[in-house]
Amino acid sequence: MKKLILAVLAGTVAFATPAAARDRWTPEQAKSWYGPQRWLVGANYLPANAINQFEMWQPETFDPARIDLELGWAQKMGMNTMRVFLHDQLWEKDPKGFAKRIDTFLTIAHKHGIKPLFVLFDSCWDPDPKMGPQHPPIPGVHNSGWVQSPGTAALQDPKQYPRLEAYVKGVVGAFAKDDRILGWDVWNEPDNGADQYAGQPANKAQLVTQLLPSVFQWARSANPTQPLTSGVWQGTDWAPGDKHRPIEDVQLNESDVITFHDYSWPETMELRMTKLEAYGRPIICTEYMARGAGSTFDGSLPLGKKHKIGMINWGFVDGKEQTRLPWDSWQRPYVGGVTPTLWFHDVLHTDGTPYRQAEVDLITKLTSN
Repeated sequence: MKKLILAVLAGTVAFATPAAARDRWTPEQAKSWYGPQRWLVGANYLPANAINQFEMWQPETFDPARIDLELGWAQKMGMNTMRVFLHDQLWEKDPKGFAKRIDTFLTIAHKHGIKPLFVLFDSCWDPDPKMGPQHPPIPGVHNSGWVQSPGTAALQDPKQYPRLEAYVKGVVGAFAKDDRILGWDVWNEPDNGADQYAGQPANKAQLVTQLLPSVFQWARSANPTQPLTSGVWQGTDWAPGDKHRPIEDVQLNESDVITFHDYSWPETMELRMTKLEAYGRPIICTEYMARGAGSTFDGSLPLGKKHKIGMINWGFVDGKEQTRLPWDSWQRPYVGGVTPTLWFHDVLHTDGTPYRQAEVDLITKLTSN
């Protein structure tokens, strides 16, 4: 593992497909991986001084000191994982430098007892990602700078798929045996329409449904020791006998471990949990906690503990992402002195003080035994 990472950092290897890629894990193999893990609790992570994936990872704005500070706060409250988004354009531009920064991030996370779940692709928010300096946050608007990976242009152009394949095989291959990594979330909400932005392809769901099996295959061809997954996120018809959307068939049939999103009341979350338990595989909730929608630490986190399901909430430190603001801020920006009644996402203020001390106390209590 160390030899491969060093070779990537030195820019001396090509990212060849192994002779024999592994199969999808059996439920028994997945349980064998999950059994030794601590109960997984963490957040979707972006440093407070970054507006999106580019600002987190580009060399001009990559900030190890800030990351070290914030992951220290996470460790102190009992968190042991973080879900972290990558981007295909970062690898295309500079695989050597990007791999080096990922390795730096992993060194910091390991120091704090945190294993990240890396996200390779994401269909949410801005469909026209561009590297370089990013625009400042739009005042009063939730997540106003997040970018899709791949963008619409690449998704609609099969000629770019070899580039995407090289990214998946390259980044997974570089870290395929790295035990500092929890796993690979190959595509976040792949059929999300990102309705906040114009110009989304009408056949987006069809495009990603056709491409997603290949993405799983590309990642699996690197023979990673970590699990692969892609989380279901709409509705509740997720049990083996339910009628699934085509994208859900791919997600549920290809994932080594099952992941899902839930921003609803506890009753709905537990219904989803029990339906997914029928697959006999480990389960991780990779997005939850939207206070204004009824999803809270108080209501959801104890359910994860009860069902032995990993829990990763959206948002950690309030910052340029502005996800303390609700989704409807896209229609009604919180400007002119108007502020939301309560924070939507996020756990800590930018200086590390808790938004609600009782929430931090709950996380610490539930992760300590």
